[in-house]
Amino acid sequence: MTRVPRGYIARRRRTKMRSFASNFRGAHLRLNRMITQQVRRAFVSSHRDRGRQKRDFRRLWITRINAATRKELILNRKMLAQVAVSNPNNLYTISNKIRTIN
Repeated sequence: MTRVPRGYIARRRRTKMRSFASNFRGAHLRLNRMITQQVRRAFVSSHRDRGRQKRDFRRLWITRINAATRKELILNRKMLAQVAVSNPNNLYTISNKIRTIN
């Protein structure tokens, strides 16, 4: 059977996978089969860890808010967490204004 010259499609696919693996080391950078396995594994990890990162930051914000104020405040937890980190005194003034309004 004669050899069929393949087009550029397979090479383009491998080049695309190689571009994703540009920061890998060793065989994970050089061998096509290893590249595809490691890139797929990296994509799975990144997809999983995006949700995990949201959970971790939410826990961090809640912890910061609880550390800065031991009182109940009805505000956006992200805003309160940023205020608690940057300037805790402003957080106390916000809480005092909320108490005076209510």
